[in-house]
Amino acid sequence: MDIATIIGIVAAFGLIVWSILLGGSIDGFVDMPSVAVVIGGTLGALLINFPLGRIVGMVGILKKTVLFKVEDPDEVISKIVKYAERARREGMLALEEDSENETDEFLRKGLRLAVDGTDPQLLEKILETDIEQVESRHAEGAKILGAGGTFAPAFGMIGTLIGLVNMLSALEDPSQIGAGMATALITTFYGAVLANAFFLPLQGKLETRSKEELLINYMVIEGIMAIQSGDSPRIVEEKLKSFLSPAMRRKIEDAKEAAA
Repeated sequence: MDIATIIGIVAAFGLIVWSILLGGSIDGFVDMPSVAVVIGGTLGALLINFPLGRIVGMVGILKKTVLFKVEDPDEVISKIVKYAERARREGMLALEEDSENETDEFLRKGLRLAVDGTDPQLLEKILETDIEQVESRHAEGAKILGAGGTFAPAFGMIGTLIGLVNMLSALEDPSQIGAGMATALITTFYGAVLANAFFLPLQGKLETRSKEELLINYMVIEGIMAIQSGDSPRIVEEKLKSFLSPAMRRKIEDAKEAAA
């Protein structure tokens, strides 16, 4: 689970509610017609803009964004180097059992293809196609979240205009103007909160998670190709470390020295 996302969402909405309570009552910020305009309008616009299947598929993508944690690169490198050491000692067929027990679906698929003696170019093509599909799904999910971040404030303004029209139509009763103005502005508030505390932050987190996952997957391809070609475990490790930043490389080296 990505605890930072959970903390961020709870903190954002929690502090908003806290600030409301400091200045008055939460009841003044609850207005069901405004909720219907902003949430209903945003959802409707998303359904117009994207196919239903992709909107429904967002549930899985959001679940993965919030609950799924990408493996640390150093753990992936350590795992692949161990596979390289075993393949060096016992041959590629020795990795068949490892391929069955591997928990990472992408790495498991790559190991199986390598153990089956798949042509290296074909193996690389198959795995890269998988990556392209993952990248496409994530990009589509980020696009939907970005659209939600655009539509929500727009429907907030629409709700505000509706409220203003209703208020101006009842100007003969000045006592209702203040309450009417407050109700009109609530929809703008709802739209701004929904966009800036939900849609846009999750879009950014999904894009970050996507980059992290793609980096790991490209490392897996490089590692499997190196194992299949018979590279030594040290060469495999150096190839994989080339994907990392200097700070991450130093972290791996420090961990190895501490273990030694």
